Amino acid sequence: MNMHQVEASLQAIFDKPLEDGENRRIVFWLDQDRELSEEVDQLKLNNVKFHTLTERNQFATKYLLEEEDLESSYLIYTNLELDIEDNWLADTVLYSKTFFADRLSLILSELKIDPALRPVVKRHEKFFNNKERFRKFQAYGIESFTEETTELAIMSVLCNLKTPDFEAVLKTVLLDTLDNEDNKYISAFNKFFGVDIFWNWVDRRYGYERPVKTLKTLFIHLAVTAFSHSVDERYLQNVKDFIADRQKANALVFVDHWMHHKVDETVFNEYAMMAEQEINLPTLLQSVPIDEFKQAETFPYIDKAIIIHIANSLLEQREDFEDYLKLIRLRRAKHYYEQYRAIYEALYYTVKLQEFYLEHKAGLPQSNAADLFKAYRDTYHLMDFYYRKFYVAFDEESNHELLKKLKELVEHVYTDWFMGELNAHWSQAVRADLANSWSLPNVQNQQRFYSSVVSDHIQKGERAFVIISDAMRYEVGVELAERLNSGTIGTCAVEPFLSVVPSVTKLGMAALLPHRTIDFDDKGRVLVDGKDSSGLENRQKILESYEPESLAIHFRDIFTMNKAGRRETFKGKKLVYIYHDTIDATGDKASTEASTFGAVEQSLDQLADLVKIIRDDLSGTNIYITADHGFIYQREELAESDKIVKEAIEAIEVKRRYMLSPENREIDGQLTVDLSSVVKNEQGLVTYMPNGTIRNRMQGSGVNFVHGGASLQEVVVPLLTFKNKRSGQRGMQAIQKVDIKLTSSIRKITNSIFNLEFFQTEKVEDKRVPRTVTIQMEDAEGIVLSNAETIIGDRTNDKPAERMFRLQFVLKSISYDRAKAYYLVSKDVETGAIVEKVPFSINLGIVSDFDF
Repeated sequence: MNMHQVEASLQAIFDKPLEDGENRRIVFWLDQDRELSEEVDQLKLNNVKFHTLTERNQFATKYLLEEEDLESSYLIYTNLELDIEDNWLADTVLYSKTFFADRLSLILSELKIDPALRPVVKRHEKFFNNKERFRKFQAYGIESFTEETTELAIMSVLCNLKTPDFEAVLKTVLLDTLDNEDNKYISAFNKFFGVDIFWNWVDRRYGYERPVKTLKTLFIHLAVTAFSHSVDERYLQNVKDFIADRQKANALVFVDHWMHHKVDETVFNEYAMMAEQEINLPTLLQSVPIDEFKQAETFPYIDKAIIIHIANSLLEQREDFEDYLKLIRLRRAKHYYEQYRAIYEALYYTVKLQEFYLEHKAGLPQSNAADLFKAYRDTYHLMDFYYRKFYVAFDEESNHELLKKLKELVEHVYTDWFMGELNAHWSQAVRADLANSWSLPNVQNQQRFYSSVVSDHIQKGERAFVIISDAMRYEVGVELAERLNSGTIGTCAVEPFLSVVPSVTKLGMAALLPHRTIDFDDKGRVLVDGKDSSGLENRQKILESYEPESLAIHFRDIFTMNKAGRRETFKGKKLVYIYHDTIDATGDKASTEASTFGAVEQSLDQLADLVKIIRDDLSGTNIYITADHGFIYQREELAESDKIVKEAIEAIEVKRRYMLSPENREIDGQLTVDLSSVVKNEQGLVTYMPNGTIRNRMQGSGVNFVHGGASLQEVVVPLLTFKNKRSGQRGMQAIQKVDIKLTSSIRKITNSIFNLEFFQTEKVEDKRVPRTVTIQMEDAEGIVLSNAETIIGDRTNDKPAERMFRLQFVLKSISYDRAKAYYLVSKDVETGAIVEKVPFSINLGIVSDFDF
């Protein structure tokens, strides 16, 4: 404060109206540090006399004020302390005003801090001697100061926080480094505040008491205390020194908030790994039952322990499959799940494969071709799905030793048992029921696709879009249909076709075209109505011979166009065939066949995007998605017994899964199918296909991904019928997320630890899609008061009891106003929108960890 400011402040004091009993005003100006002693003579005040009090004129001053001049207002300037016992003017000071113009007094005045807190501010004067720190402190807008609020504000400024908050202070300090010597915030506390005060706050808030205080042991203390919330302390005797005796709830909530922070969780995870090593958590958990710590999430090793438990149980052939699945589902909502997601998913699909095996342990029943086809459509195709999904997850962590062991188990169940047994039965059924006529009752033949599905639209003048995905087998089509049903407002039905044999691209693509005849020529080319059907150009000509306004196009050409380009290209086209080949193009090359299942995942995205383009950009309503054939793929190297030596026979074409020959005879290990029921067959051809999944022995690599044979995986192809619906259109069903509702009736919380129950109101199916919510307790200003829990509402169960969730919450150990409303807030994780906000009252009585 400069002299002009001092002068203005003093004049304002003297200009105030006199109070009752006053006939003048006396002001003592204390300048003990002599900050303005050289400038005091410049002071000019109206109607005020100036007098300087020194050690030598105390009596004279008293005489002046009490006897000599009783009418004039006086400003008494002094450097003396006026509160000492032998002060001659003590009684005069009591009925007068006191004015300070020193830096500390000005700070108190400008911040509106009660002078009673002068010792507190004096203790931290070094902090306030910086304009920027002062500005930030003042910007907090604190209305009522105490020693505690002052200290908290100082720490918050030094940590560059927008609002005073000790949880944020502590997290900021810990985020920097756990090395006390290198921590910049600890250094700032030492320099401008007092690090002992910081540690006192830590002690009061989080129960951290140690003779030697370090940030490293503080973090371990917080983490282990949070961990102890989920594990009975009788199992934690080796780490009891790290468990707080009080304020446990605060430690849990602090850790919960930090570990779920999208940005700061990275540092937390790093520290948590350090902490679990320091306390030797792997050894500690060896004696703790899984059920005792399955809810815990503080340390990453918890998930490792659960993964090891499930994997070992599977390898030891323990068949508690439902328990394993529940455990995996539980962990999905935990902090480290994403870090171990691929391993959990590999475990999940291993369990599903084993579960299927257990259900059919007596063996897959032998039956006729029609019944086996139906069983594959209804159930057996799931094994292909589980096997594929296992390897999608496996490929993300392919060097993980645990997954390598699971891989052996998966291959034994899928390749050795399922594929071997199923296709042995199917081969027998083919030999008995399909050798002379390749058709099944009540099953659509692929050759009739155009005539029975598409032509009616063309005859009515409607547009039809056909997407043919090369090698999209049935289980892939089922997954795509589910995705389209849940991701669009259209409807998508899926049914199986019986594909042509041999199940190869050139014949399957021809069968899907409009045609009167299909046949092979003497070189093995496939002719449609006597014309070569290979390639886009030839297929375009065939389409145009049935509908002039037709188009055959590769899917990538559509993706490269913008919306205007697409509309121009498809303008006026009635019949559109779109060719997609990501799966086959990947699997058919020896160098990339190991990526087949990854290509399927990519294809699902591409095909879903393609449907949306047709729907949105081209206003297509009749969309069909099908395939030319399926495929067999196994990851393990084939044994020599999986290959068969080629028979000496006249053949126009020999591939790993089939031969085309004009000779018709029985060959050991081969299925023989007369092609007269598949093509016109002017060449009199038969196809020979190895039994089961056997390959013809041939030179070259690339034997794991194959098609061309008669296995169910190769000849059961999907037909998806997608009907676009528009908003407001009759029959349109909007996509809606399921609701998650609080069902507990209590609305008064009397314990800092409490359980609540929630209900997923509908099962997930078709247009009812999953919803994930986070739930926590907040005050009216949105300040979080508890841990946050997550519910993944994706249950498909019909029984309401199986869609219930029970969660435990822990409140911070602070004072709660029983007259105020607090809120249980549920937020949609995807949108951040509040989906439920339920008022509660909180009456904890004395804040305590007694029931923790």
